[in-house]
Order: sequence, then C-alpha cells, then structure tokens
Amino acid sequence: MLSRSKAKRKANFEKTRTLLTEKIRESMVSVLPIIAIVAVLCLFLVPMQPTLLLTFLVGALMIVVGLGLFSLGAERSMTIIGSKIGTALTKIGKLPVILLVAFVLGVAVTVAEPDLQVLADTVPNIDKTVLLAAVGIGVGFFMVVCMLRILYGINLRWVLVACYIAVFVLAAFTDRDFLGIAFDSGGVTTGPMTVPFILALGVGISHVRSDRRAEADSFGLVSLCSIGPILSVLLLGFFSDGGGGAAEITRVSFDSTTGIGTAFLRALPVYMKEMAMAMLPIVAIFLIFQVFVFKMSARNFGKIAVGILYTYVGLVLFLAGVNVGFSSLGAELGAALATSEMEWLLIPLAALLGWFIISAEPAVAVLEKQIEDVSAGAIPGKAIKVSLSVAIALAMGLAMLRVVTGISILWFLVPGYAIALGLSFFVPDIYTAIAFDSGGVASGPMTATFMLQFMMGVSIARGGNVLTDAFGIVAMVAMMPLLSIQMVGVIYQRKARRAAQELESYGDCDIIELWEDAA
Repeated sequence: MLSRSKAKRKANFEKTRTLLTEKIRESMVSVLPIIAIVAVLCLFLVPMQPTLLLTFLVGALMIVVGLGLFSLGAERSMTIIGSKIGTALTKIGKLPVILLVAFVLGVAVTVAEPDLQVLADTVPNIDKTVLLAAVGIGVGFFMVVCMLRILYGINLRWVLVACYIAVFVLAAFTDRDFLGIAFDSGGVTTGPMTVPFILALGVGISHVRSDRRAEADSFGLVSLCSIGPILSVLLLGFFSDGGGGAAEITRVSFDSTTGIGTAFLRALPVYMKEMAMAMLPIVAIFLIFQVFVFKMSARNFGKIAVGILYTYVGLVLFLAGVNVGFSSLGAELGAALATSEMEWLLIPLAALLGWFIISAEPAVAVLEKQIEDVSAGAIPGKAIKVSLSVAIALAMGLAMLRVVTGISILWFLVPGYAIALGLSFFVPDIYTAIAFDSGGVASGPMTATFMLQFMMGVSIARGGNVLTDAFGIVAMVAMMPLLSIQMVGVIYQRKARRAAQELESYGDCDIIELWEDAA
C-alpha cells in the first residue's frame, strides 16, 4: 500500500513537472521574438549600456519563468474555482445571490490581473489604487450584466451596440488625457488571470439553462467585461482634477552585475506584498465557498491551494521582471530610435513586433481550435492565425503612427468599432462573440509591458503627450481582431452559400468535393 502511494505521488510529480516545462516553453516562445529583435537593435543599430541590456535579459528570464508558473497555477486554481463557483451558484438558484457573488468575483479577480498591475504602475496621472478600484468595479458591474444576459438569453449583439454607444458618447465629453488609458484598461483586464476564470464561471452559470443557445451564450463574457473598465475610467475623467506627475523615462544605470542583482532582490519583497494583497480577496472567497459549499476533500483542496501558490509566485516574478528589466530598456530604446537617423524604422519595426508577438501567443492556438470546432472544420486554423497576425501588425503600425503624428485615438476606434458592430449583423452570433472575445487573446503580456514602454519612450523623446499619444496601444490591438475574425466569418459564409447553390444546381454532385472547395 505504501509503495503504491509513493508511486502515485511520483507520477503526480512527473506530470506537474512536464506541465510546468510545457508552460515555460510556451511563455518562452511568446517572449523570444521580443528578445531577438531587441538584441539585434542593441547590438548592431542602437547602442545601449551593456548593463541595461543584461538587466533586460535577466528580466526576460524572470518573465518566462513567471508566466510559466502563473499559467500552470491559473489552470489548476482559478479555472477550477470559477467553474465550481458557477455550478454552485446555479444550485443555489437565487438571482440576488448570483449577481452579488458575480460582482465581488469580478472585482477580486481583476485587481490581481498582471497586465492591469503593469498598466497601473505605468499611468502617471492616476493613483494606482484608484485606477485598480475603478477598473475592478467596472468589471464587477459587467459581470452582473453578463450573468443576466446568460440567464435570460439576451442577444449579445444588441448589448454590445448599446454599450459601445454609451462608451463613445462618454468619450466625446471626457478629459482627452483619459481616453487612451480608459480603452487600454479594457484591453488589459482580459488577461491570463481574468479570462480563464470568467469563461469557467460563465460555462458554470449557463448550465442553469437547457436550451441549445445556452452554451453559445457563455461566449461573450470577456468582451462585455472589457467594456466595464472603459466606462469606469471615462467616468473617472469627469471627477479628476487632471493632476499627477508627468511621464518621464526612468534612467536606470548599474555599475556592476551585483548592482543588477540587488535591484531585482529589492523589487521582489515589494511585489510579494502587492500580490499578496491583490490575491487576498479571491483566496478569501474561495475559502468561504470551501467551508460552506464545496467541502472538498483535503487532497483536492490541497491541489487548488498549490495552484494558487504557483499563481502567486509567477505573478511576483513576472512583475519584478517587467518593472526592473523590461520597462527601462523599452523606453530608452524607443527614445534612442526616435532621435536617431533611423527614425523611419519606427512604424515598420512596430508592425514587425506586432506580427511576431501574436504569432507566438499561446492563447492563439486555443482560439484557432475554438473556431475550428464551431465551424466544424470549415475554417482552418491557419486562416485564423494569418488574419490575426496581419491585424495585430496593422494595429501596432497604426499605434506608432499615432505616436509620431499625434492623431486622436478616436479617429481609429470610432470607425473600427462601427465596422465591427456592423459586421455583427452579417455573421452568426457565435462568430461575433468569439471575435469580441478574441481581443483578450491579442492584447497579451508583451503589449502591456514592452510595447507600451517602447512607445512611451518614442513619445517623450519627440516631445509629444504620452497620455494622448502612447496610451491606447492595447486598445488598438484589442480592436483589430474584431474586424479580422468577423471578416473570416463573412468569407466562410459566402463560400458556404456558394457551395449550397452549386449543390442545388448540379444535384448529384459530389457533396464532399464541394465542401472541400468551399473550405
């Protein structure tokens, strides 16, 4: 009996090690394009201090390990907690309880989102706690909207149309300095912490309905929850006095390798404390449900507790790597390029980084499989990946164009969202839901970390307004997949209709051959 138990523990350990290795490999693939391009720029085109490049590489290593631990932890804790709470709420069956818990969970899981933490540290004119609270409340409120939509089967298209009308009406009157920050806040909340939790909670809640549309209505949660922060930060702009420090490039210089190590060691306790406070609400909610509702065995409880620990350690490493290693080099590299003879490289370089960032994003593979399943294989994953790569390359290029020219972000977002919402009337509802959810896939960790700092450096060096020019990059990246995924859906529908017409025309034609041609 003892040897069997020991063998089982060993098998579980090997399985965990294999999964962690795979997660670290995925995060490495995501970060590697940035490392390679930055290394080439620093070594051959734009001279940088050697210690600054070394700090960047150490930070990149911490980000890779941190993202790997975080991904494994979120998969083993947040996703399971979200699914269990969603299922438990349906059994309770009391609407006020469901809505209250959804609101609290939305706030709790959002403040621990790593991308949001990075953005809150970067914004110069809003207190970090105020921004986190505003964004958390926005997500919590729209979690309530999502639950009502799922429970009552409200069409997503009309909810999106109404919400974005409200967004752009507010945007027309709020402080211009808050526009980019508001839309970026919506993009960063749909990150690796929030998305698995929200999706799992939505699937659990959808089980209360037995009709065919219930599963389809569980899509769209991410898209709706990203609207809440936009509205809340836009409203914050009406009450802010516009105070706060101006954005500056933080000049970092280390005289030795021990100075680099000391900088990282000093940062770790700071982020350990911040992340402990950020994750405390979601852990407390889980413990309350465990005591009164779940009553899981010690073994299952322990697995989730270990997953939470992985998540915590991963977040600490990620934030330390970003803020000590990535931020300073990203800003200085952008500034150096903007003031050099290679200024013309800025827009094509941004587009190139966008292409590689989305191509290496692990979550894209999940989206590809999701669309292939929905379309019964008629839309190949390669088509999705290419459309997303083109979309994000354009988004990054346009975002840099904004930095260089100072064009308002509304000139891009208003027509972009108008076209996206218009397309929703010509494609099946499921494609609209997946398209709007896919913005969370595109606006991954590298956009909120390195690329934002890179564009801030360019803006500061050129004497621009960082708040109106550099902020908004996440919003641009989150918007473009709405267009590309729905356009793929439109193309698929046209080919399907053409195949159906040919089938009617030829009657005895080989059906399989027709559908292969359509695909």
